Amino acid sequence: MALNVAKIHVGMSGGVDSSLTAALLKEQGHEVVGVYMKNWTRDLPGMRCPWADDLADAKRVAVRLGIDFKVYDFENEYRQKVVDYMIDEYRRGRTPNPDIMCNQEVKFKLFLEAALADGAEIIATGHYARTENGRLLMAVDDKKDQTYFLYRVTSDALRQTVFPIGEFDKQTVRQMAAERGLITADKKDSQGICFVGQIGMREFLSEYVDTKPGPIIDKLTNQPIGTHDGAIFYTIGQRHGLDLGGGLPYYVVGKNMDRNEVYVTTNLNDDQLWRPLVELADVHWIKGVAPIDGTYRVRARHRGALLPARVVNSDGTVRLEFEQPERAIAAGQSVVIYDGDECLGGGIVLA
Repeated sequence: MALNVAKIHVGMSGGVDSSLTAALLKEQGHEVVGVYMKNWTRDLPGMRCPWADDLADAKRVAVRLGIDFKVYDFENEYRQKVVDYMIDEYRRGRTPNPDIMCNQEVKFKLFLEAALADGAEIIATGHYARTENGRLLMAVDDKKDQTYFLYRVTSDALRQTVFPIGEFDKQTVRQMAAERGLITADKKDSQGICFVGQIGMREFLSEYVDTKPGPIIDKLTNQPIGTHDGAIFYTIGQRHGLDLGGGLPYYVVGKNMDRNEVYVTTNLNDDQLWRPLVELADVHWIKGVAPIDGTYRVRARHRGALLPARVVNSDGTVRLEFEQPERAIAAGQSVVIYDGDECLGGGIVLA
């Protein structure tokens, strides 16, 4: 996406992707300001939140590039819009994606609004995606493509956003960062929850939700065969973490949050594992208008295969009819819809 020279605020997380984003825009002659979004700073037992290290790395890159640098504090809003939403969804027995909500509520709303009020003309981030005239397009590197996480961004926000690394693969990004002497060139990608670094979801939820042991029930016999440490920690299709001993592997096929029960089966063909259709609510279309009913490609999880499905719009919900049943779709997760390499939008699985 060619740009006229502009004042651009770049969201700098302290990682290699956003570091190279800032470097490329500076080289193109833009007036670049680096911005670190302070979203979460709380340490958890046994796990130090890496925010201060990330902030320090972002500052060092800004100094290297000779650009101004600022910190925007969104911690209160982030807790309300992203963290509380995620915890509430898990309490309801659903499987949310906090990264998607972060993009919707923080990076492409709060950050965009704050940057524009601060004198920016557009913003940039280190996402692997492309944008063109308000359209969201998949990254050139389909293995790193992040449009799944961006499907709830609006067309208006995309018109004021650029994704400079969407044209490159990860190896090239690291090589280009190294060539420019950026200290983040070899920094490992962050894993785990988007806002607390390496900690897993189970450890995080344990700090905020009271849980207690309950029965693991064999769906075929309706008999308890083990004990779990909280139904909130399990999701449809899960195999690991059940500790049910030898024999055929068991898979989670359901749970009852009121009774704190988890249901499992060894039947790989169980109808709760394979969904021929799903209904989506809280649907978001990037252009603000639903596409005509028809067959599109859909993605039920990040890095999941793009699958053909018929999309039918009906009274505020969307029904997806898969050509082949799809495995392990859980209530609360997002399914994203594509027309070619354009991300049209998507919604959240009802049940």
